[in-house]
Amino acid sequence: MRYEKSCGAVVFRQIGETWHVLLIRHERGHHISFPKGHVEPGENERQTAEREVLEETGIRVSVDMRFRAENRYMARPDVEKLVVFFVGIAGDQEPVAQQGEVAVAEWVDVDQAFERLTYEHDRRILRRALRYVRKGIAK
Repeated sequence: MRYEKSCGAVVFRQIGETWHVLLIRHERGHHISFPKGHVEPGENERQTAEREVLEETGIRVSVDMRFRAENRYMARPDVEKLVVFFVGIAGDQEPVAQQGEVAVAEWVDVDQAFERLTYEHDRRILRRALRYVRKGIAK
């Protein structure tokens, strides 16, 4: 059995009273999710999450590690994968999709995001993250 670990972030911005979340659509697989990627040698989880958000979307964010959500699944029959998500708050930056990996990077109203996310586990993570930011805990 092989093990893989990725980190990423559920990145929000608020416009008026409306929360938006940063979503990406991958070129391969075409699924819609949050920015994330593999932990590189020598990186900690925070560094990986912040680097992956920047690489995939061009958005610079500092993640709040007090929020942590994990998704563990079998990526292939011989590969168990752990994905760790943190919360990030962004300003007025506009995303730019990473060529060759990300087809679309965009801000989506959270209500629409629940419909657009491909996987139920991502919807569960979004629900938790949204409750967290609405409580005003994230900075």
